[in-house]
Amino acid sequence: MKKSSDLGAEQARKTFGRRKVMTLEEVAESIPCSIYTARRRLKQWQAINSYNHNGRYYTLPDMPEFDGDGMWRWQGVFFSKYGTLRQTVVALVQNSPAGLDAAGLRSLVGLDTRSFLSAFAADPQLKREKVQGRFVYYAADMAVYNEQLQHRSRLQAASRQPTPSEAVAILVEKIKQPALSDEALSLKLRKQKVPVEAETIHNFFLHHGLSEKKTPHSI
Repeated sequence: MKKSSDLGAEQARKTFGRRKVMTLEEVAESIPCSIYTARRRLKQWQAINSYNHNGRYYTLPDMPEFDGDGMWRWQGVFFSKYGTLRQTVVALVQNSPAGLDAAGLRSLVGLDTRSFLSAFAADPQLKREKVQGRFVYYAADMAVYNEQLQHRSRLQAASRQPTPSEAVAILVEKIKQPALSDEALSLKLRKQKVPVEAETIHNFFLHHGLSEKKTPHSI
């Protein structure tokens, strides 16, 4: 015959199965047992704390259906496969291809970053840098950090439009040599101390409705 405490533990696990998420007090009530015993039981079950609501809610390891970013949300309670909010932010930044700013982190964790992000300014596992007026968080590991910087640089180049002076230089050289590819034109402009990426040149022609076969004479 099972002990009453074992039967209570089974009942608590069944209750978890129905509710998915419970507080410490609810676990203690369902067994029933003291808060101390309920906490010990949760540790034995390797229960996971929520990273919002001050970690007040728990779920069992087989309950969450984590998404591709390692997040699971249940009726306003948020869980992460990485653990606490700090562990989650660090992992998300380290795993990101180009680092993350406040908006990127907000969309992933589902919380207002103003309430916690300043605490990561001096986190030893992260690097914070200002990029175009906003802070971006990168991994502190130099190999990962350099890869993230390069990726972000490519993303920025892919979306950037040239300045007015750069646009004039692009048009002048394209008129002179209309057969030049974007890459060749970029290289030629760099030699003239006009550092314009091939992606930016491509964006410029697309923005003005110029196909590769067209030249600036057709503007």
